[in-house]
Amino acid sequence: MNGRTRTILVAHPSPDLYGSDRQLLETIRALIDAGHRVNTALPASGPLVPELEALGARVAVVPFTVLRKSLLSPRSLAGLAARAVGEIARLRSLIRADGADLLLVNTVTLPWWAPAGRAAGVPVLAHVHEAEDTQNLLVRAGLNAPLLAASRVVVNSRAARDALVRAQPLLERRTRVVHNGVPGPQTEPTPLRERTPHATFRVAMVGRLSPRKGVDVALDALGHLRADGLNASLSVCGTVFPGYEWYEAELRERAERPDLAGHVELLGYVHPTWPVLDEADAVVVPSRVEPFGNTAVEAMHAARPLVASRVQGLAEVVTDGVTGLLVEPGSPRMLADALLSLAADPPRAHSLARAGRQEAAERFGVERYRAAMAEVVDGMLADA
Repeated sequence: MNGRTRTILVAHPSPDLYGSDRQLLETIRALIDAGHRVNTALPASGPLVPELEALGARVAVVPFTVLRKSLLSPRSLAGLAARAVGEIARLRSLIRADGADLLLVNTVTLPWWAPAGRAAGVPVLAHVHEAEDTQNLLVRAGLNAPLLAASRVVVNSRAARDALVRAQPLLERRTRVVHNGVPGPQTEPTPLRERTPHATFRVAMVGRLSPRKGVDVALDALGHLRADGLNASLSVCGTVFPGYEWYEAELRERAERPDLAGHVELLGYVHPTWPVLDEADAVVVPSRVEPFGNTAVEAMHAARPLVASRVQGLAEVVTDGVTGLLVEPGSPRMLADALLSLAADPPRAHSLARAGRQEAAERFGVERYRAAMAEVVDGMLADA
């Protein structure tokens, strides 16, 4: 690789500021720190734009296809494929006009960027944040087929790699696991409080309002806690996914029932979430599907005892009984029992919190992540 500044074009599906969006900021920080010029293509303007520009990335808003759940059927995917040629040609022209030396496609929801990069003759790195294994194999194979145009693939967990390779076995040799790097709080976390016997046991959750995140499981678990005699409350940070407004309405109706009324806060979008975590006696991540689990790592950074679902990436992030507790997904009773065990055994809660914080710093720090992503990109540029 010669000494000139290389241009990395990054395609990303969302202008928001949630998990994969914030992970993108860490990726771009790594590339800029490595001396590269970064241009970013987004399908719309939003709160991510000023964050990108503050890092030194240029941002362009351009129209392109972003897969949504409503499109994940054989018929819909076939319709998308029929319209692919024109969009691939348009994106190829955009990539060439950008002068990109490498294209980074962030998530599998952008079907035509990787083929367009291949057509433009530039190396393509696909960064996969999904571990979709609930659709039938035909749909999953179609969803991941465009990644066959990628030169290399980075996934954020072994669960994501396994799901990807089951759908497209040809991707196995070009796929590498790089766990997410999750920033910790700017200041030292407040020590976990010594709760008095009658004080409220405060539970926190951070996550979008969707069935996949299991917010309903958390509410029903709170119902069990209170029925079992524990004075407990729940604070949830997160907004609803578009199209899931019905789910938010169900959550609010559940929170207003007599057993929970006055003990649930649905706080909406909160950033930073550290003050909410700081006030918590325990944090839950009851996801039904979770390729990695940034919010679990944030709880560990905050030195709060964590209870998470034993599913996909969460089972990689949390060492059961050491850095947190794992329970079966979709079980409010098991989630409640784990929380009851923490409330009844403060020394154990403190031990889990301390070990979790150390593990988060060692395994999921941003410096490790940035170095790994820069290594992947620089290696691809050297081979180009």
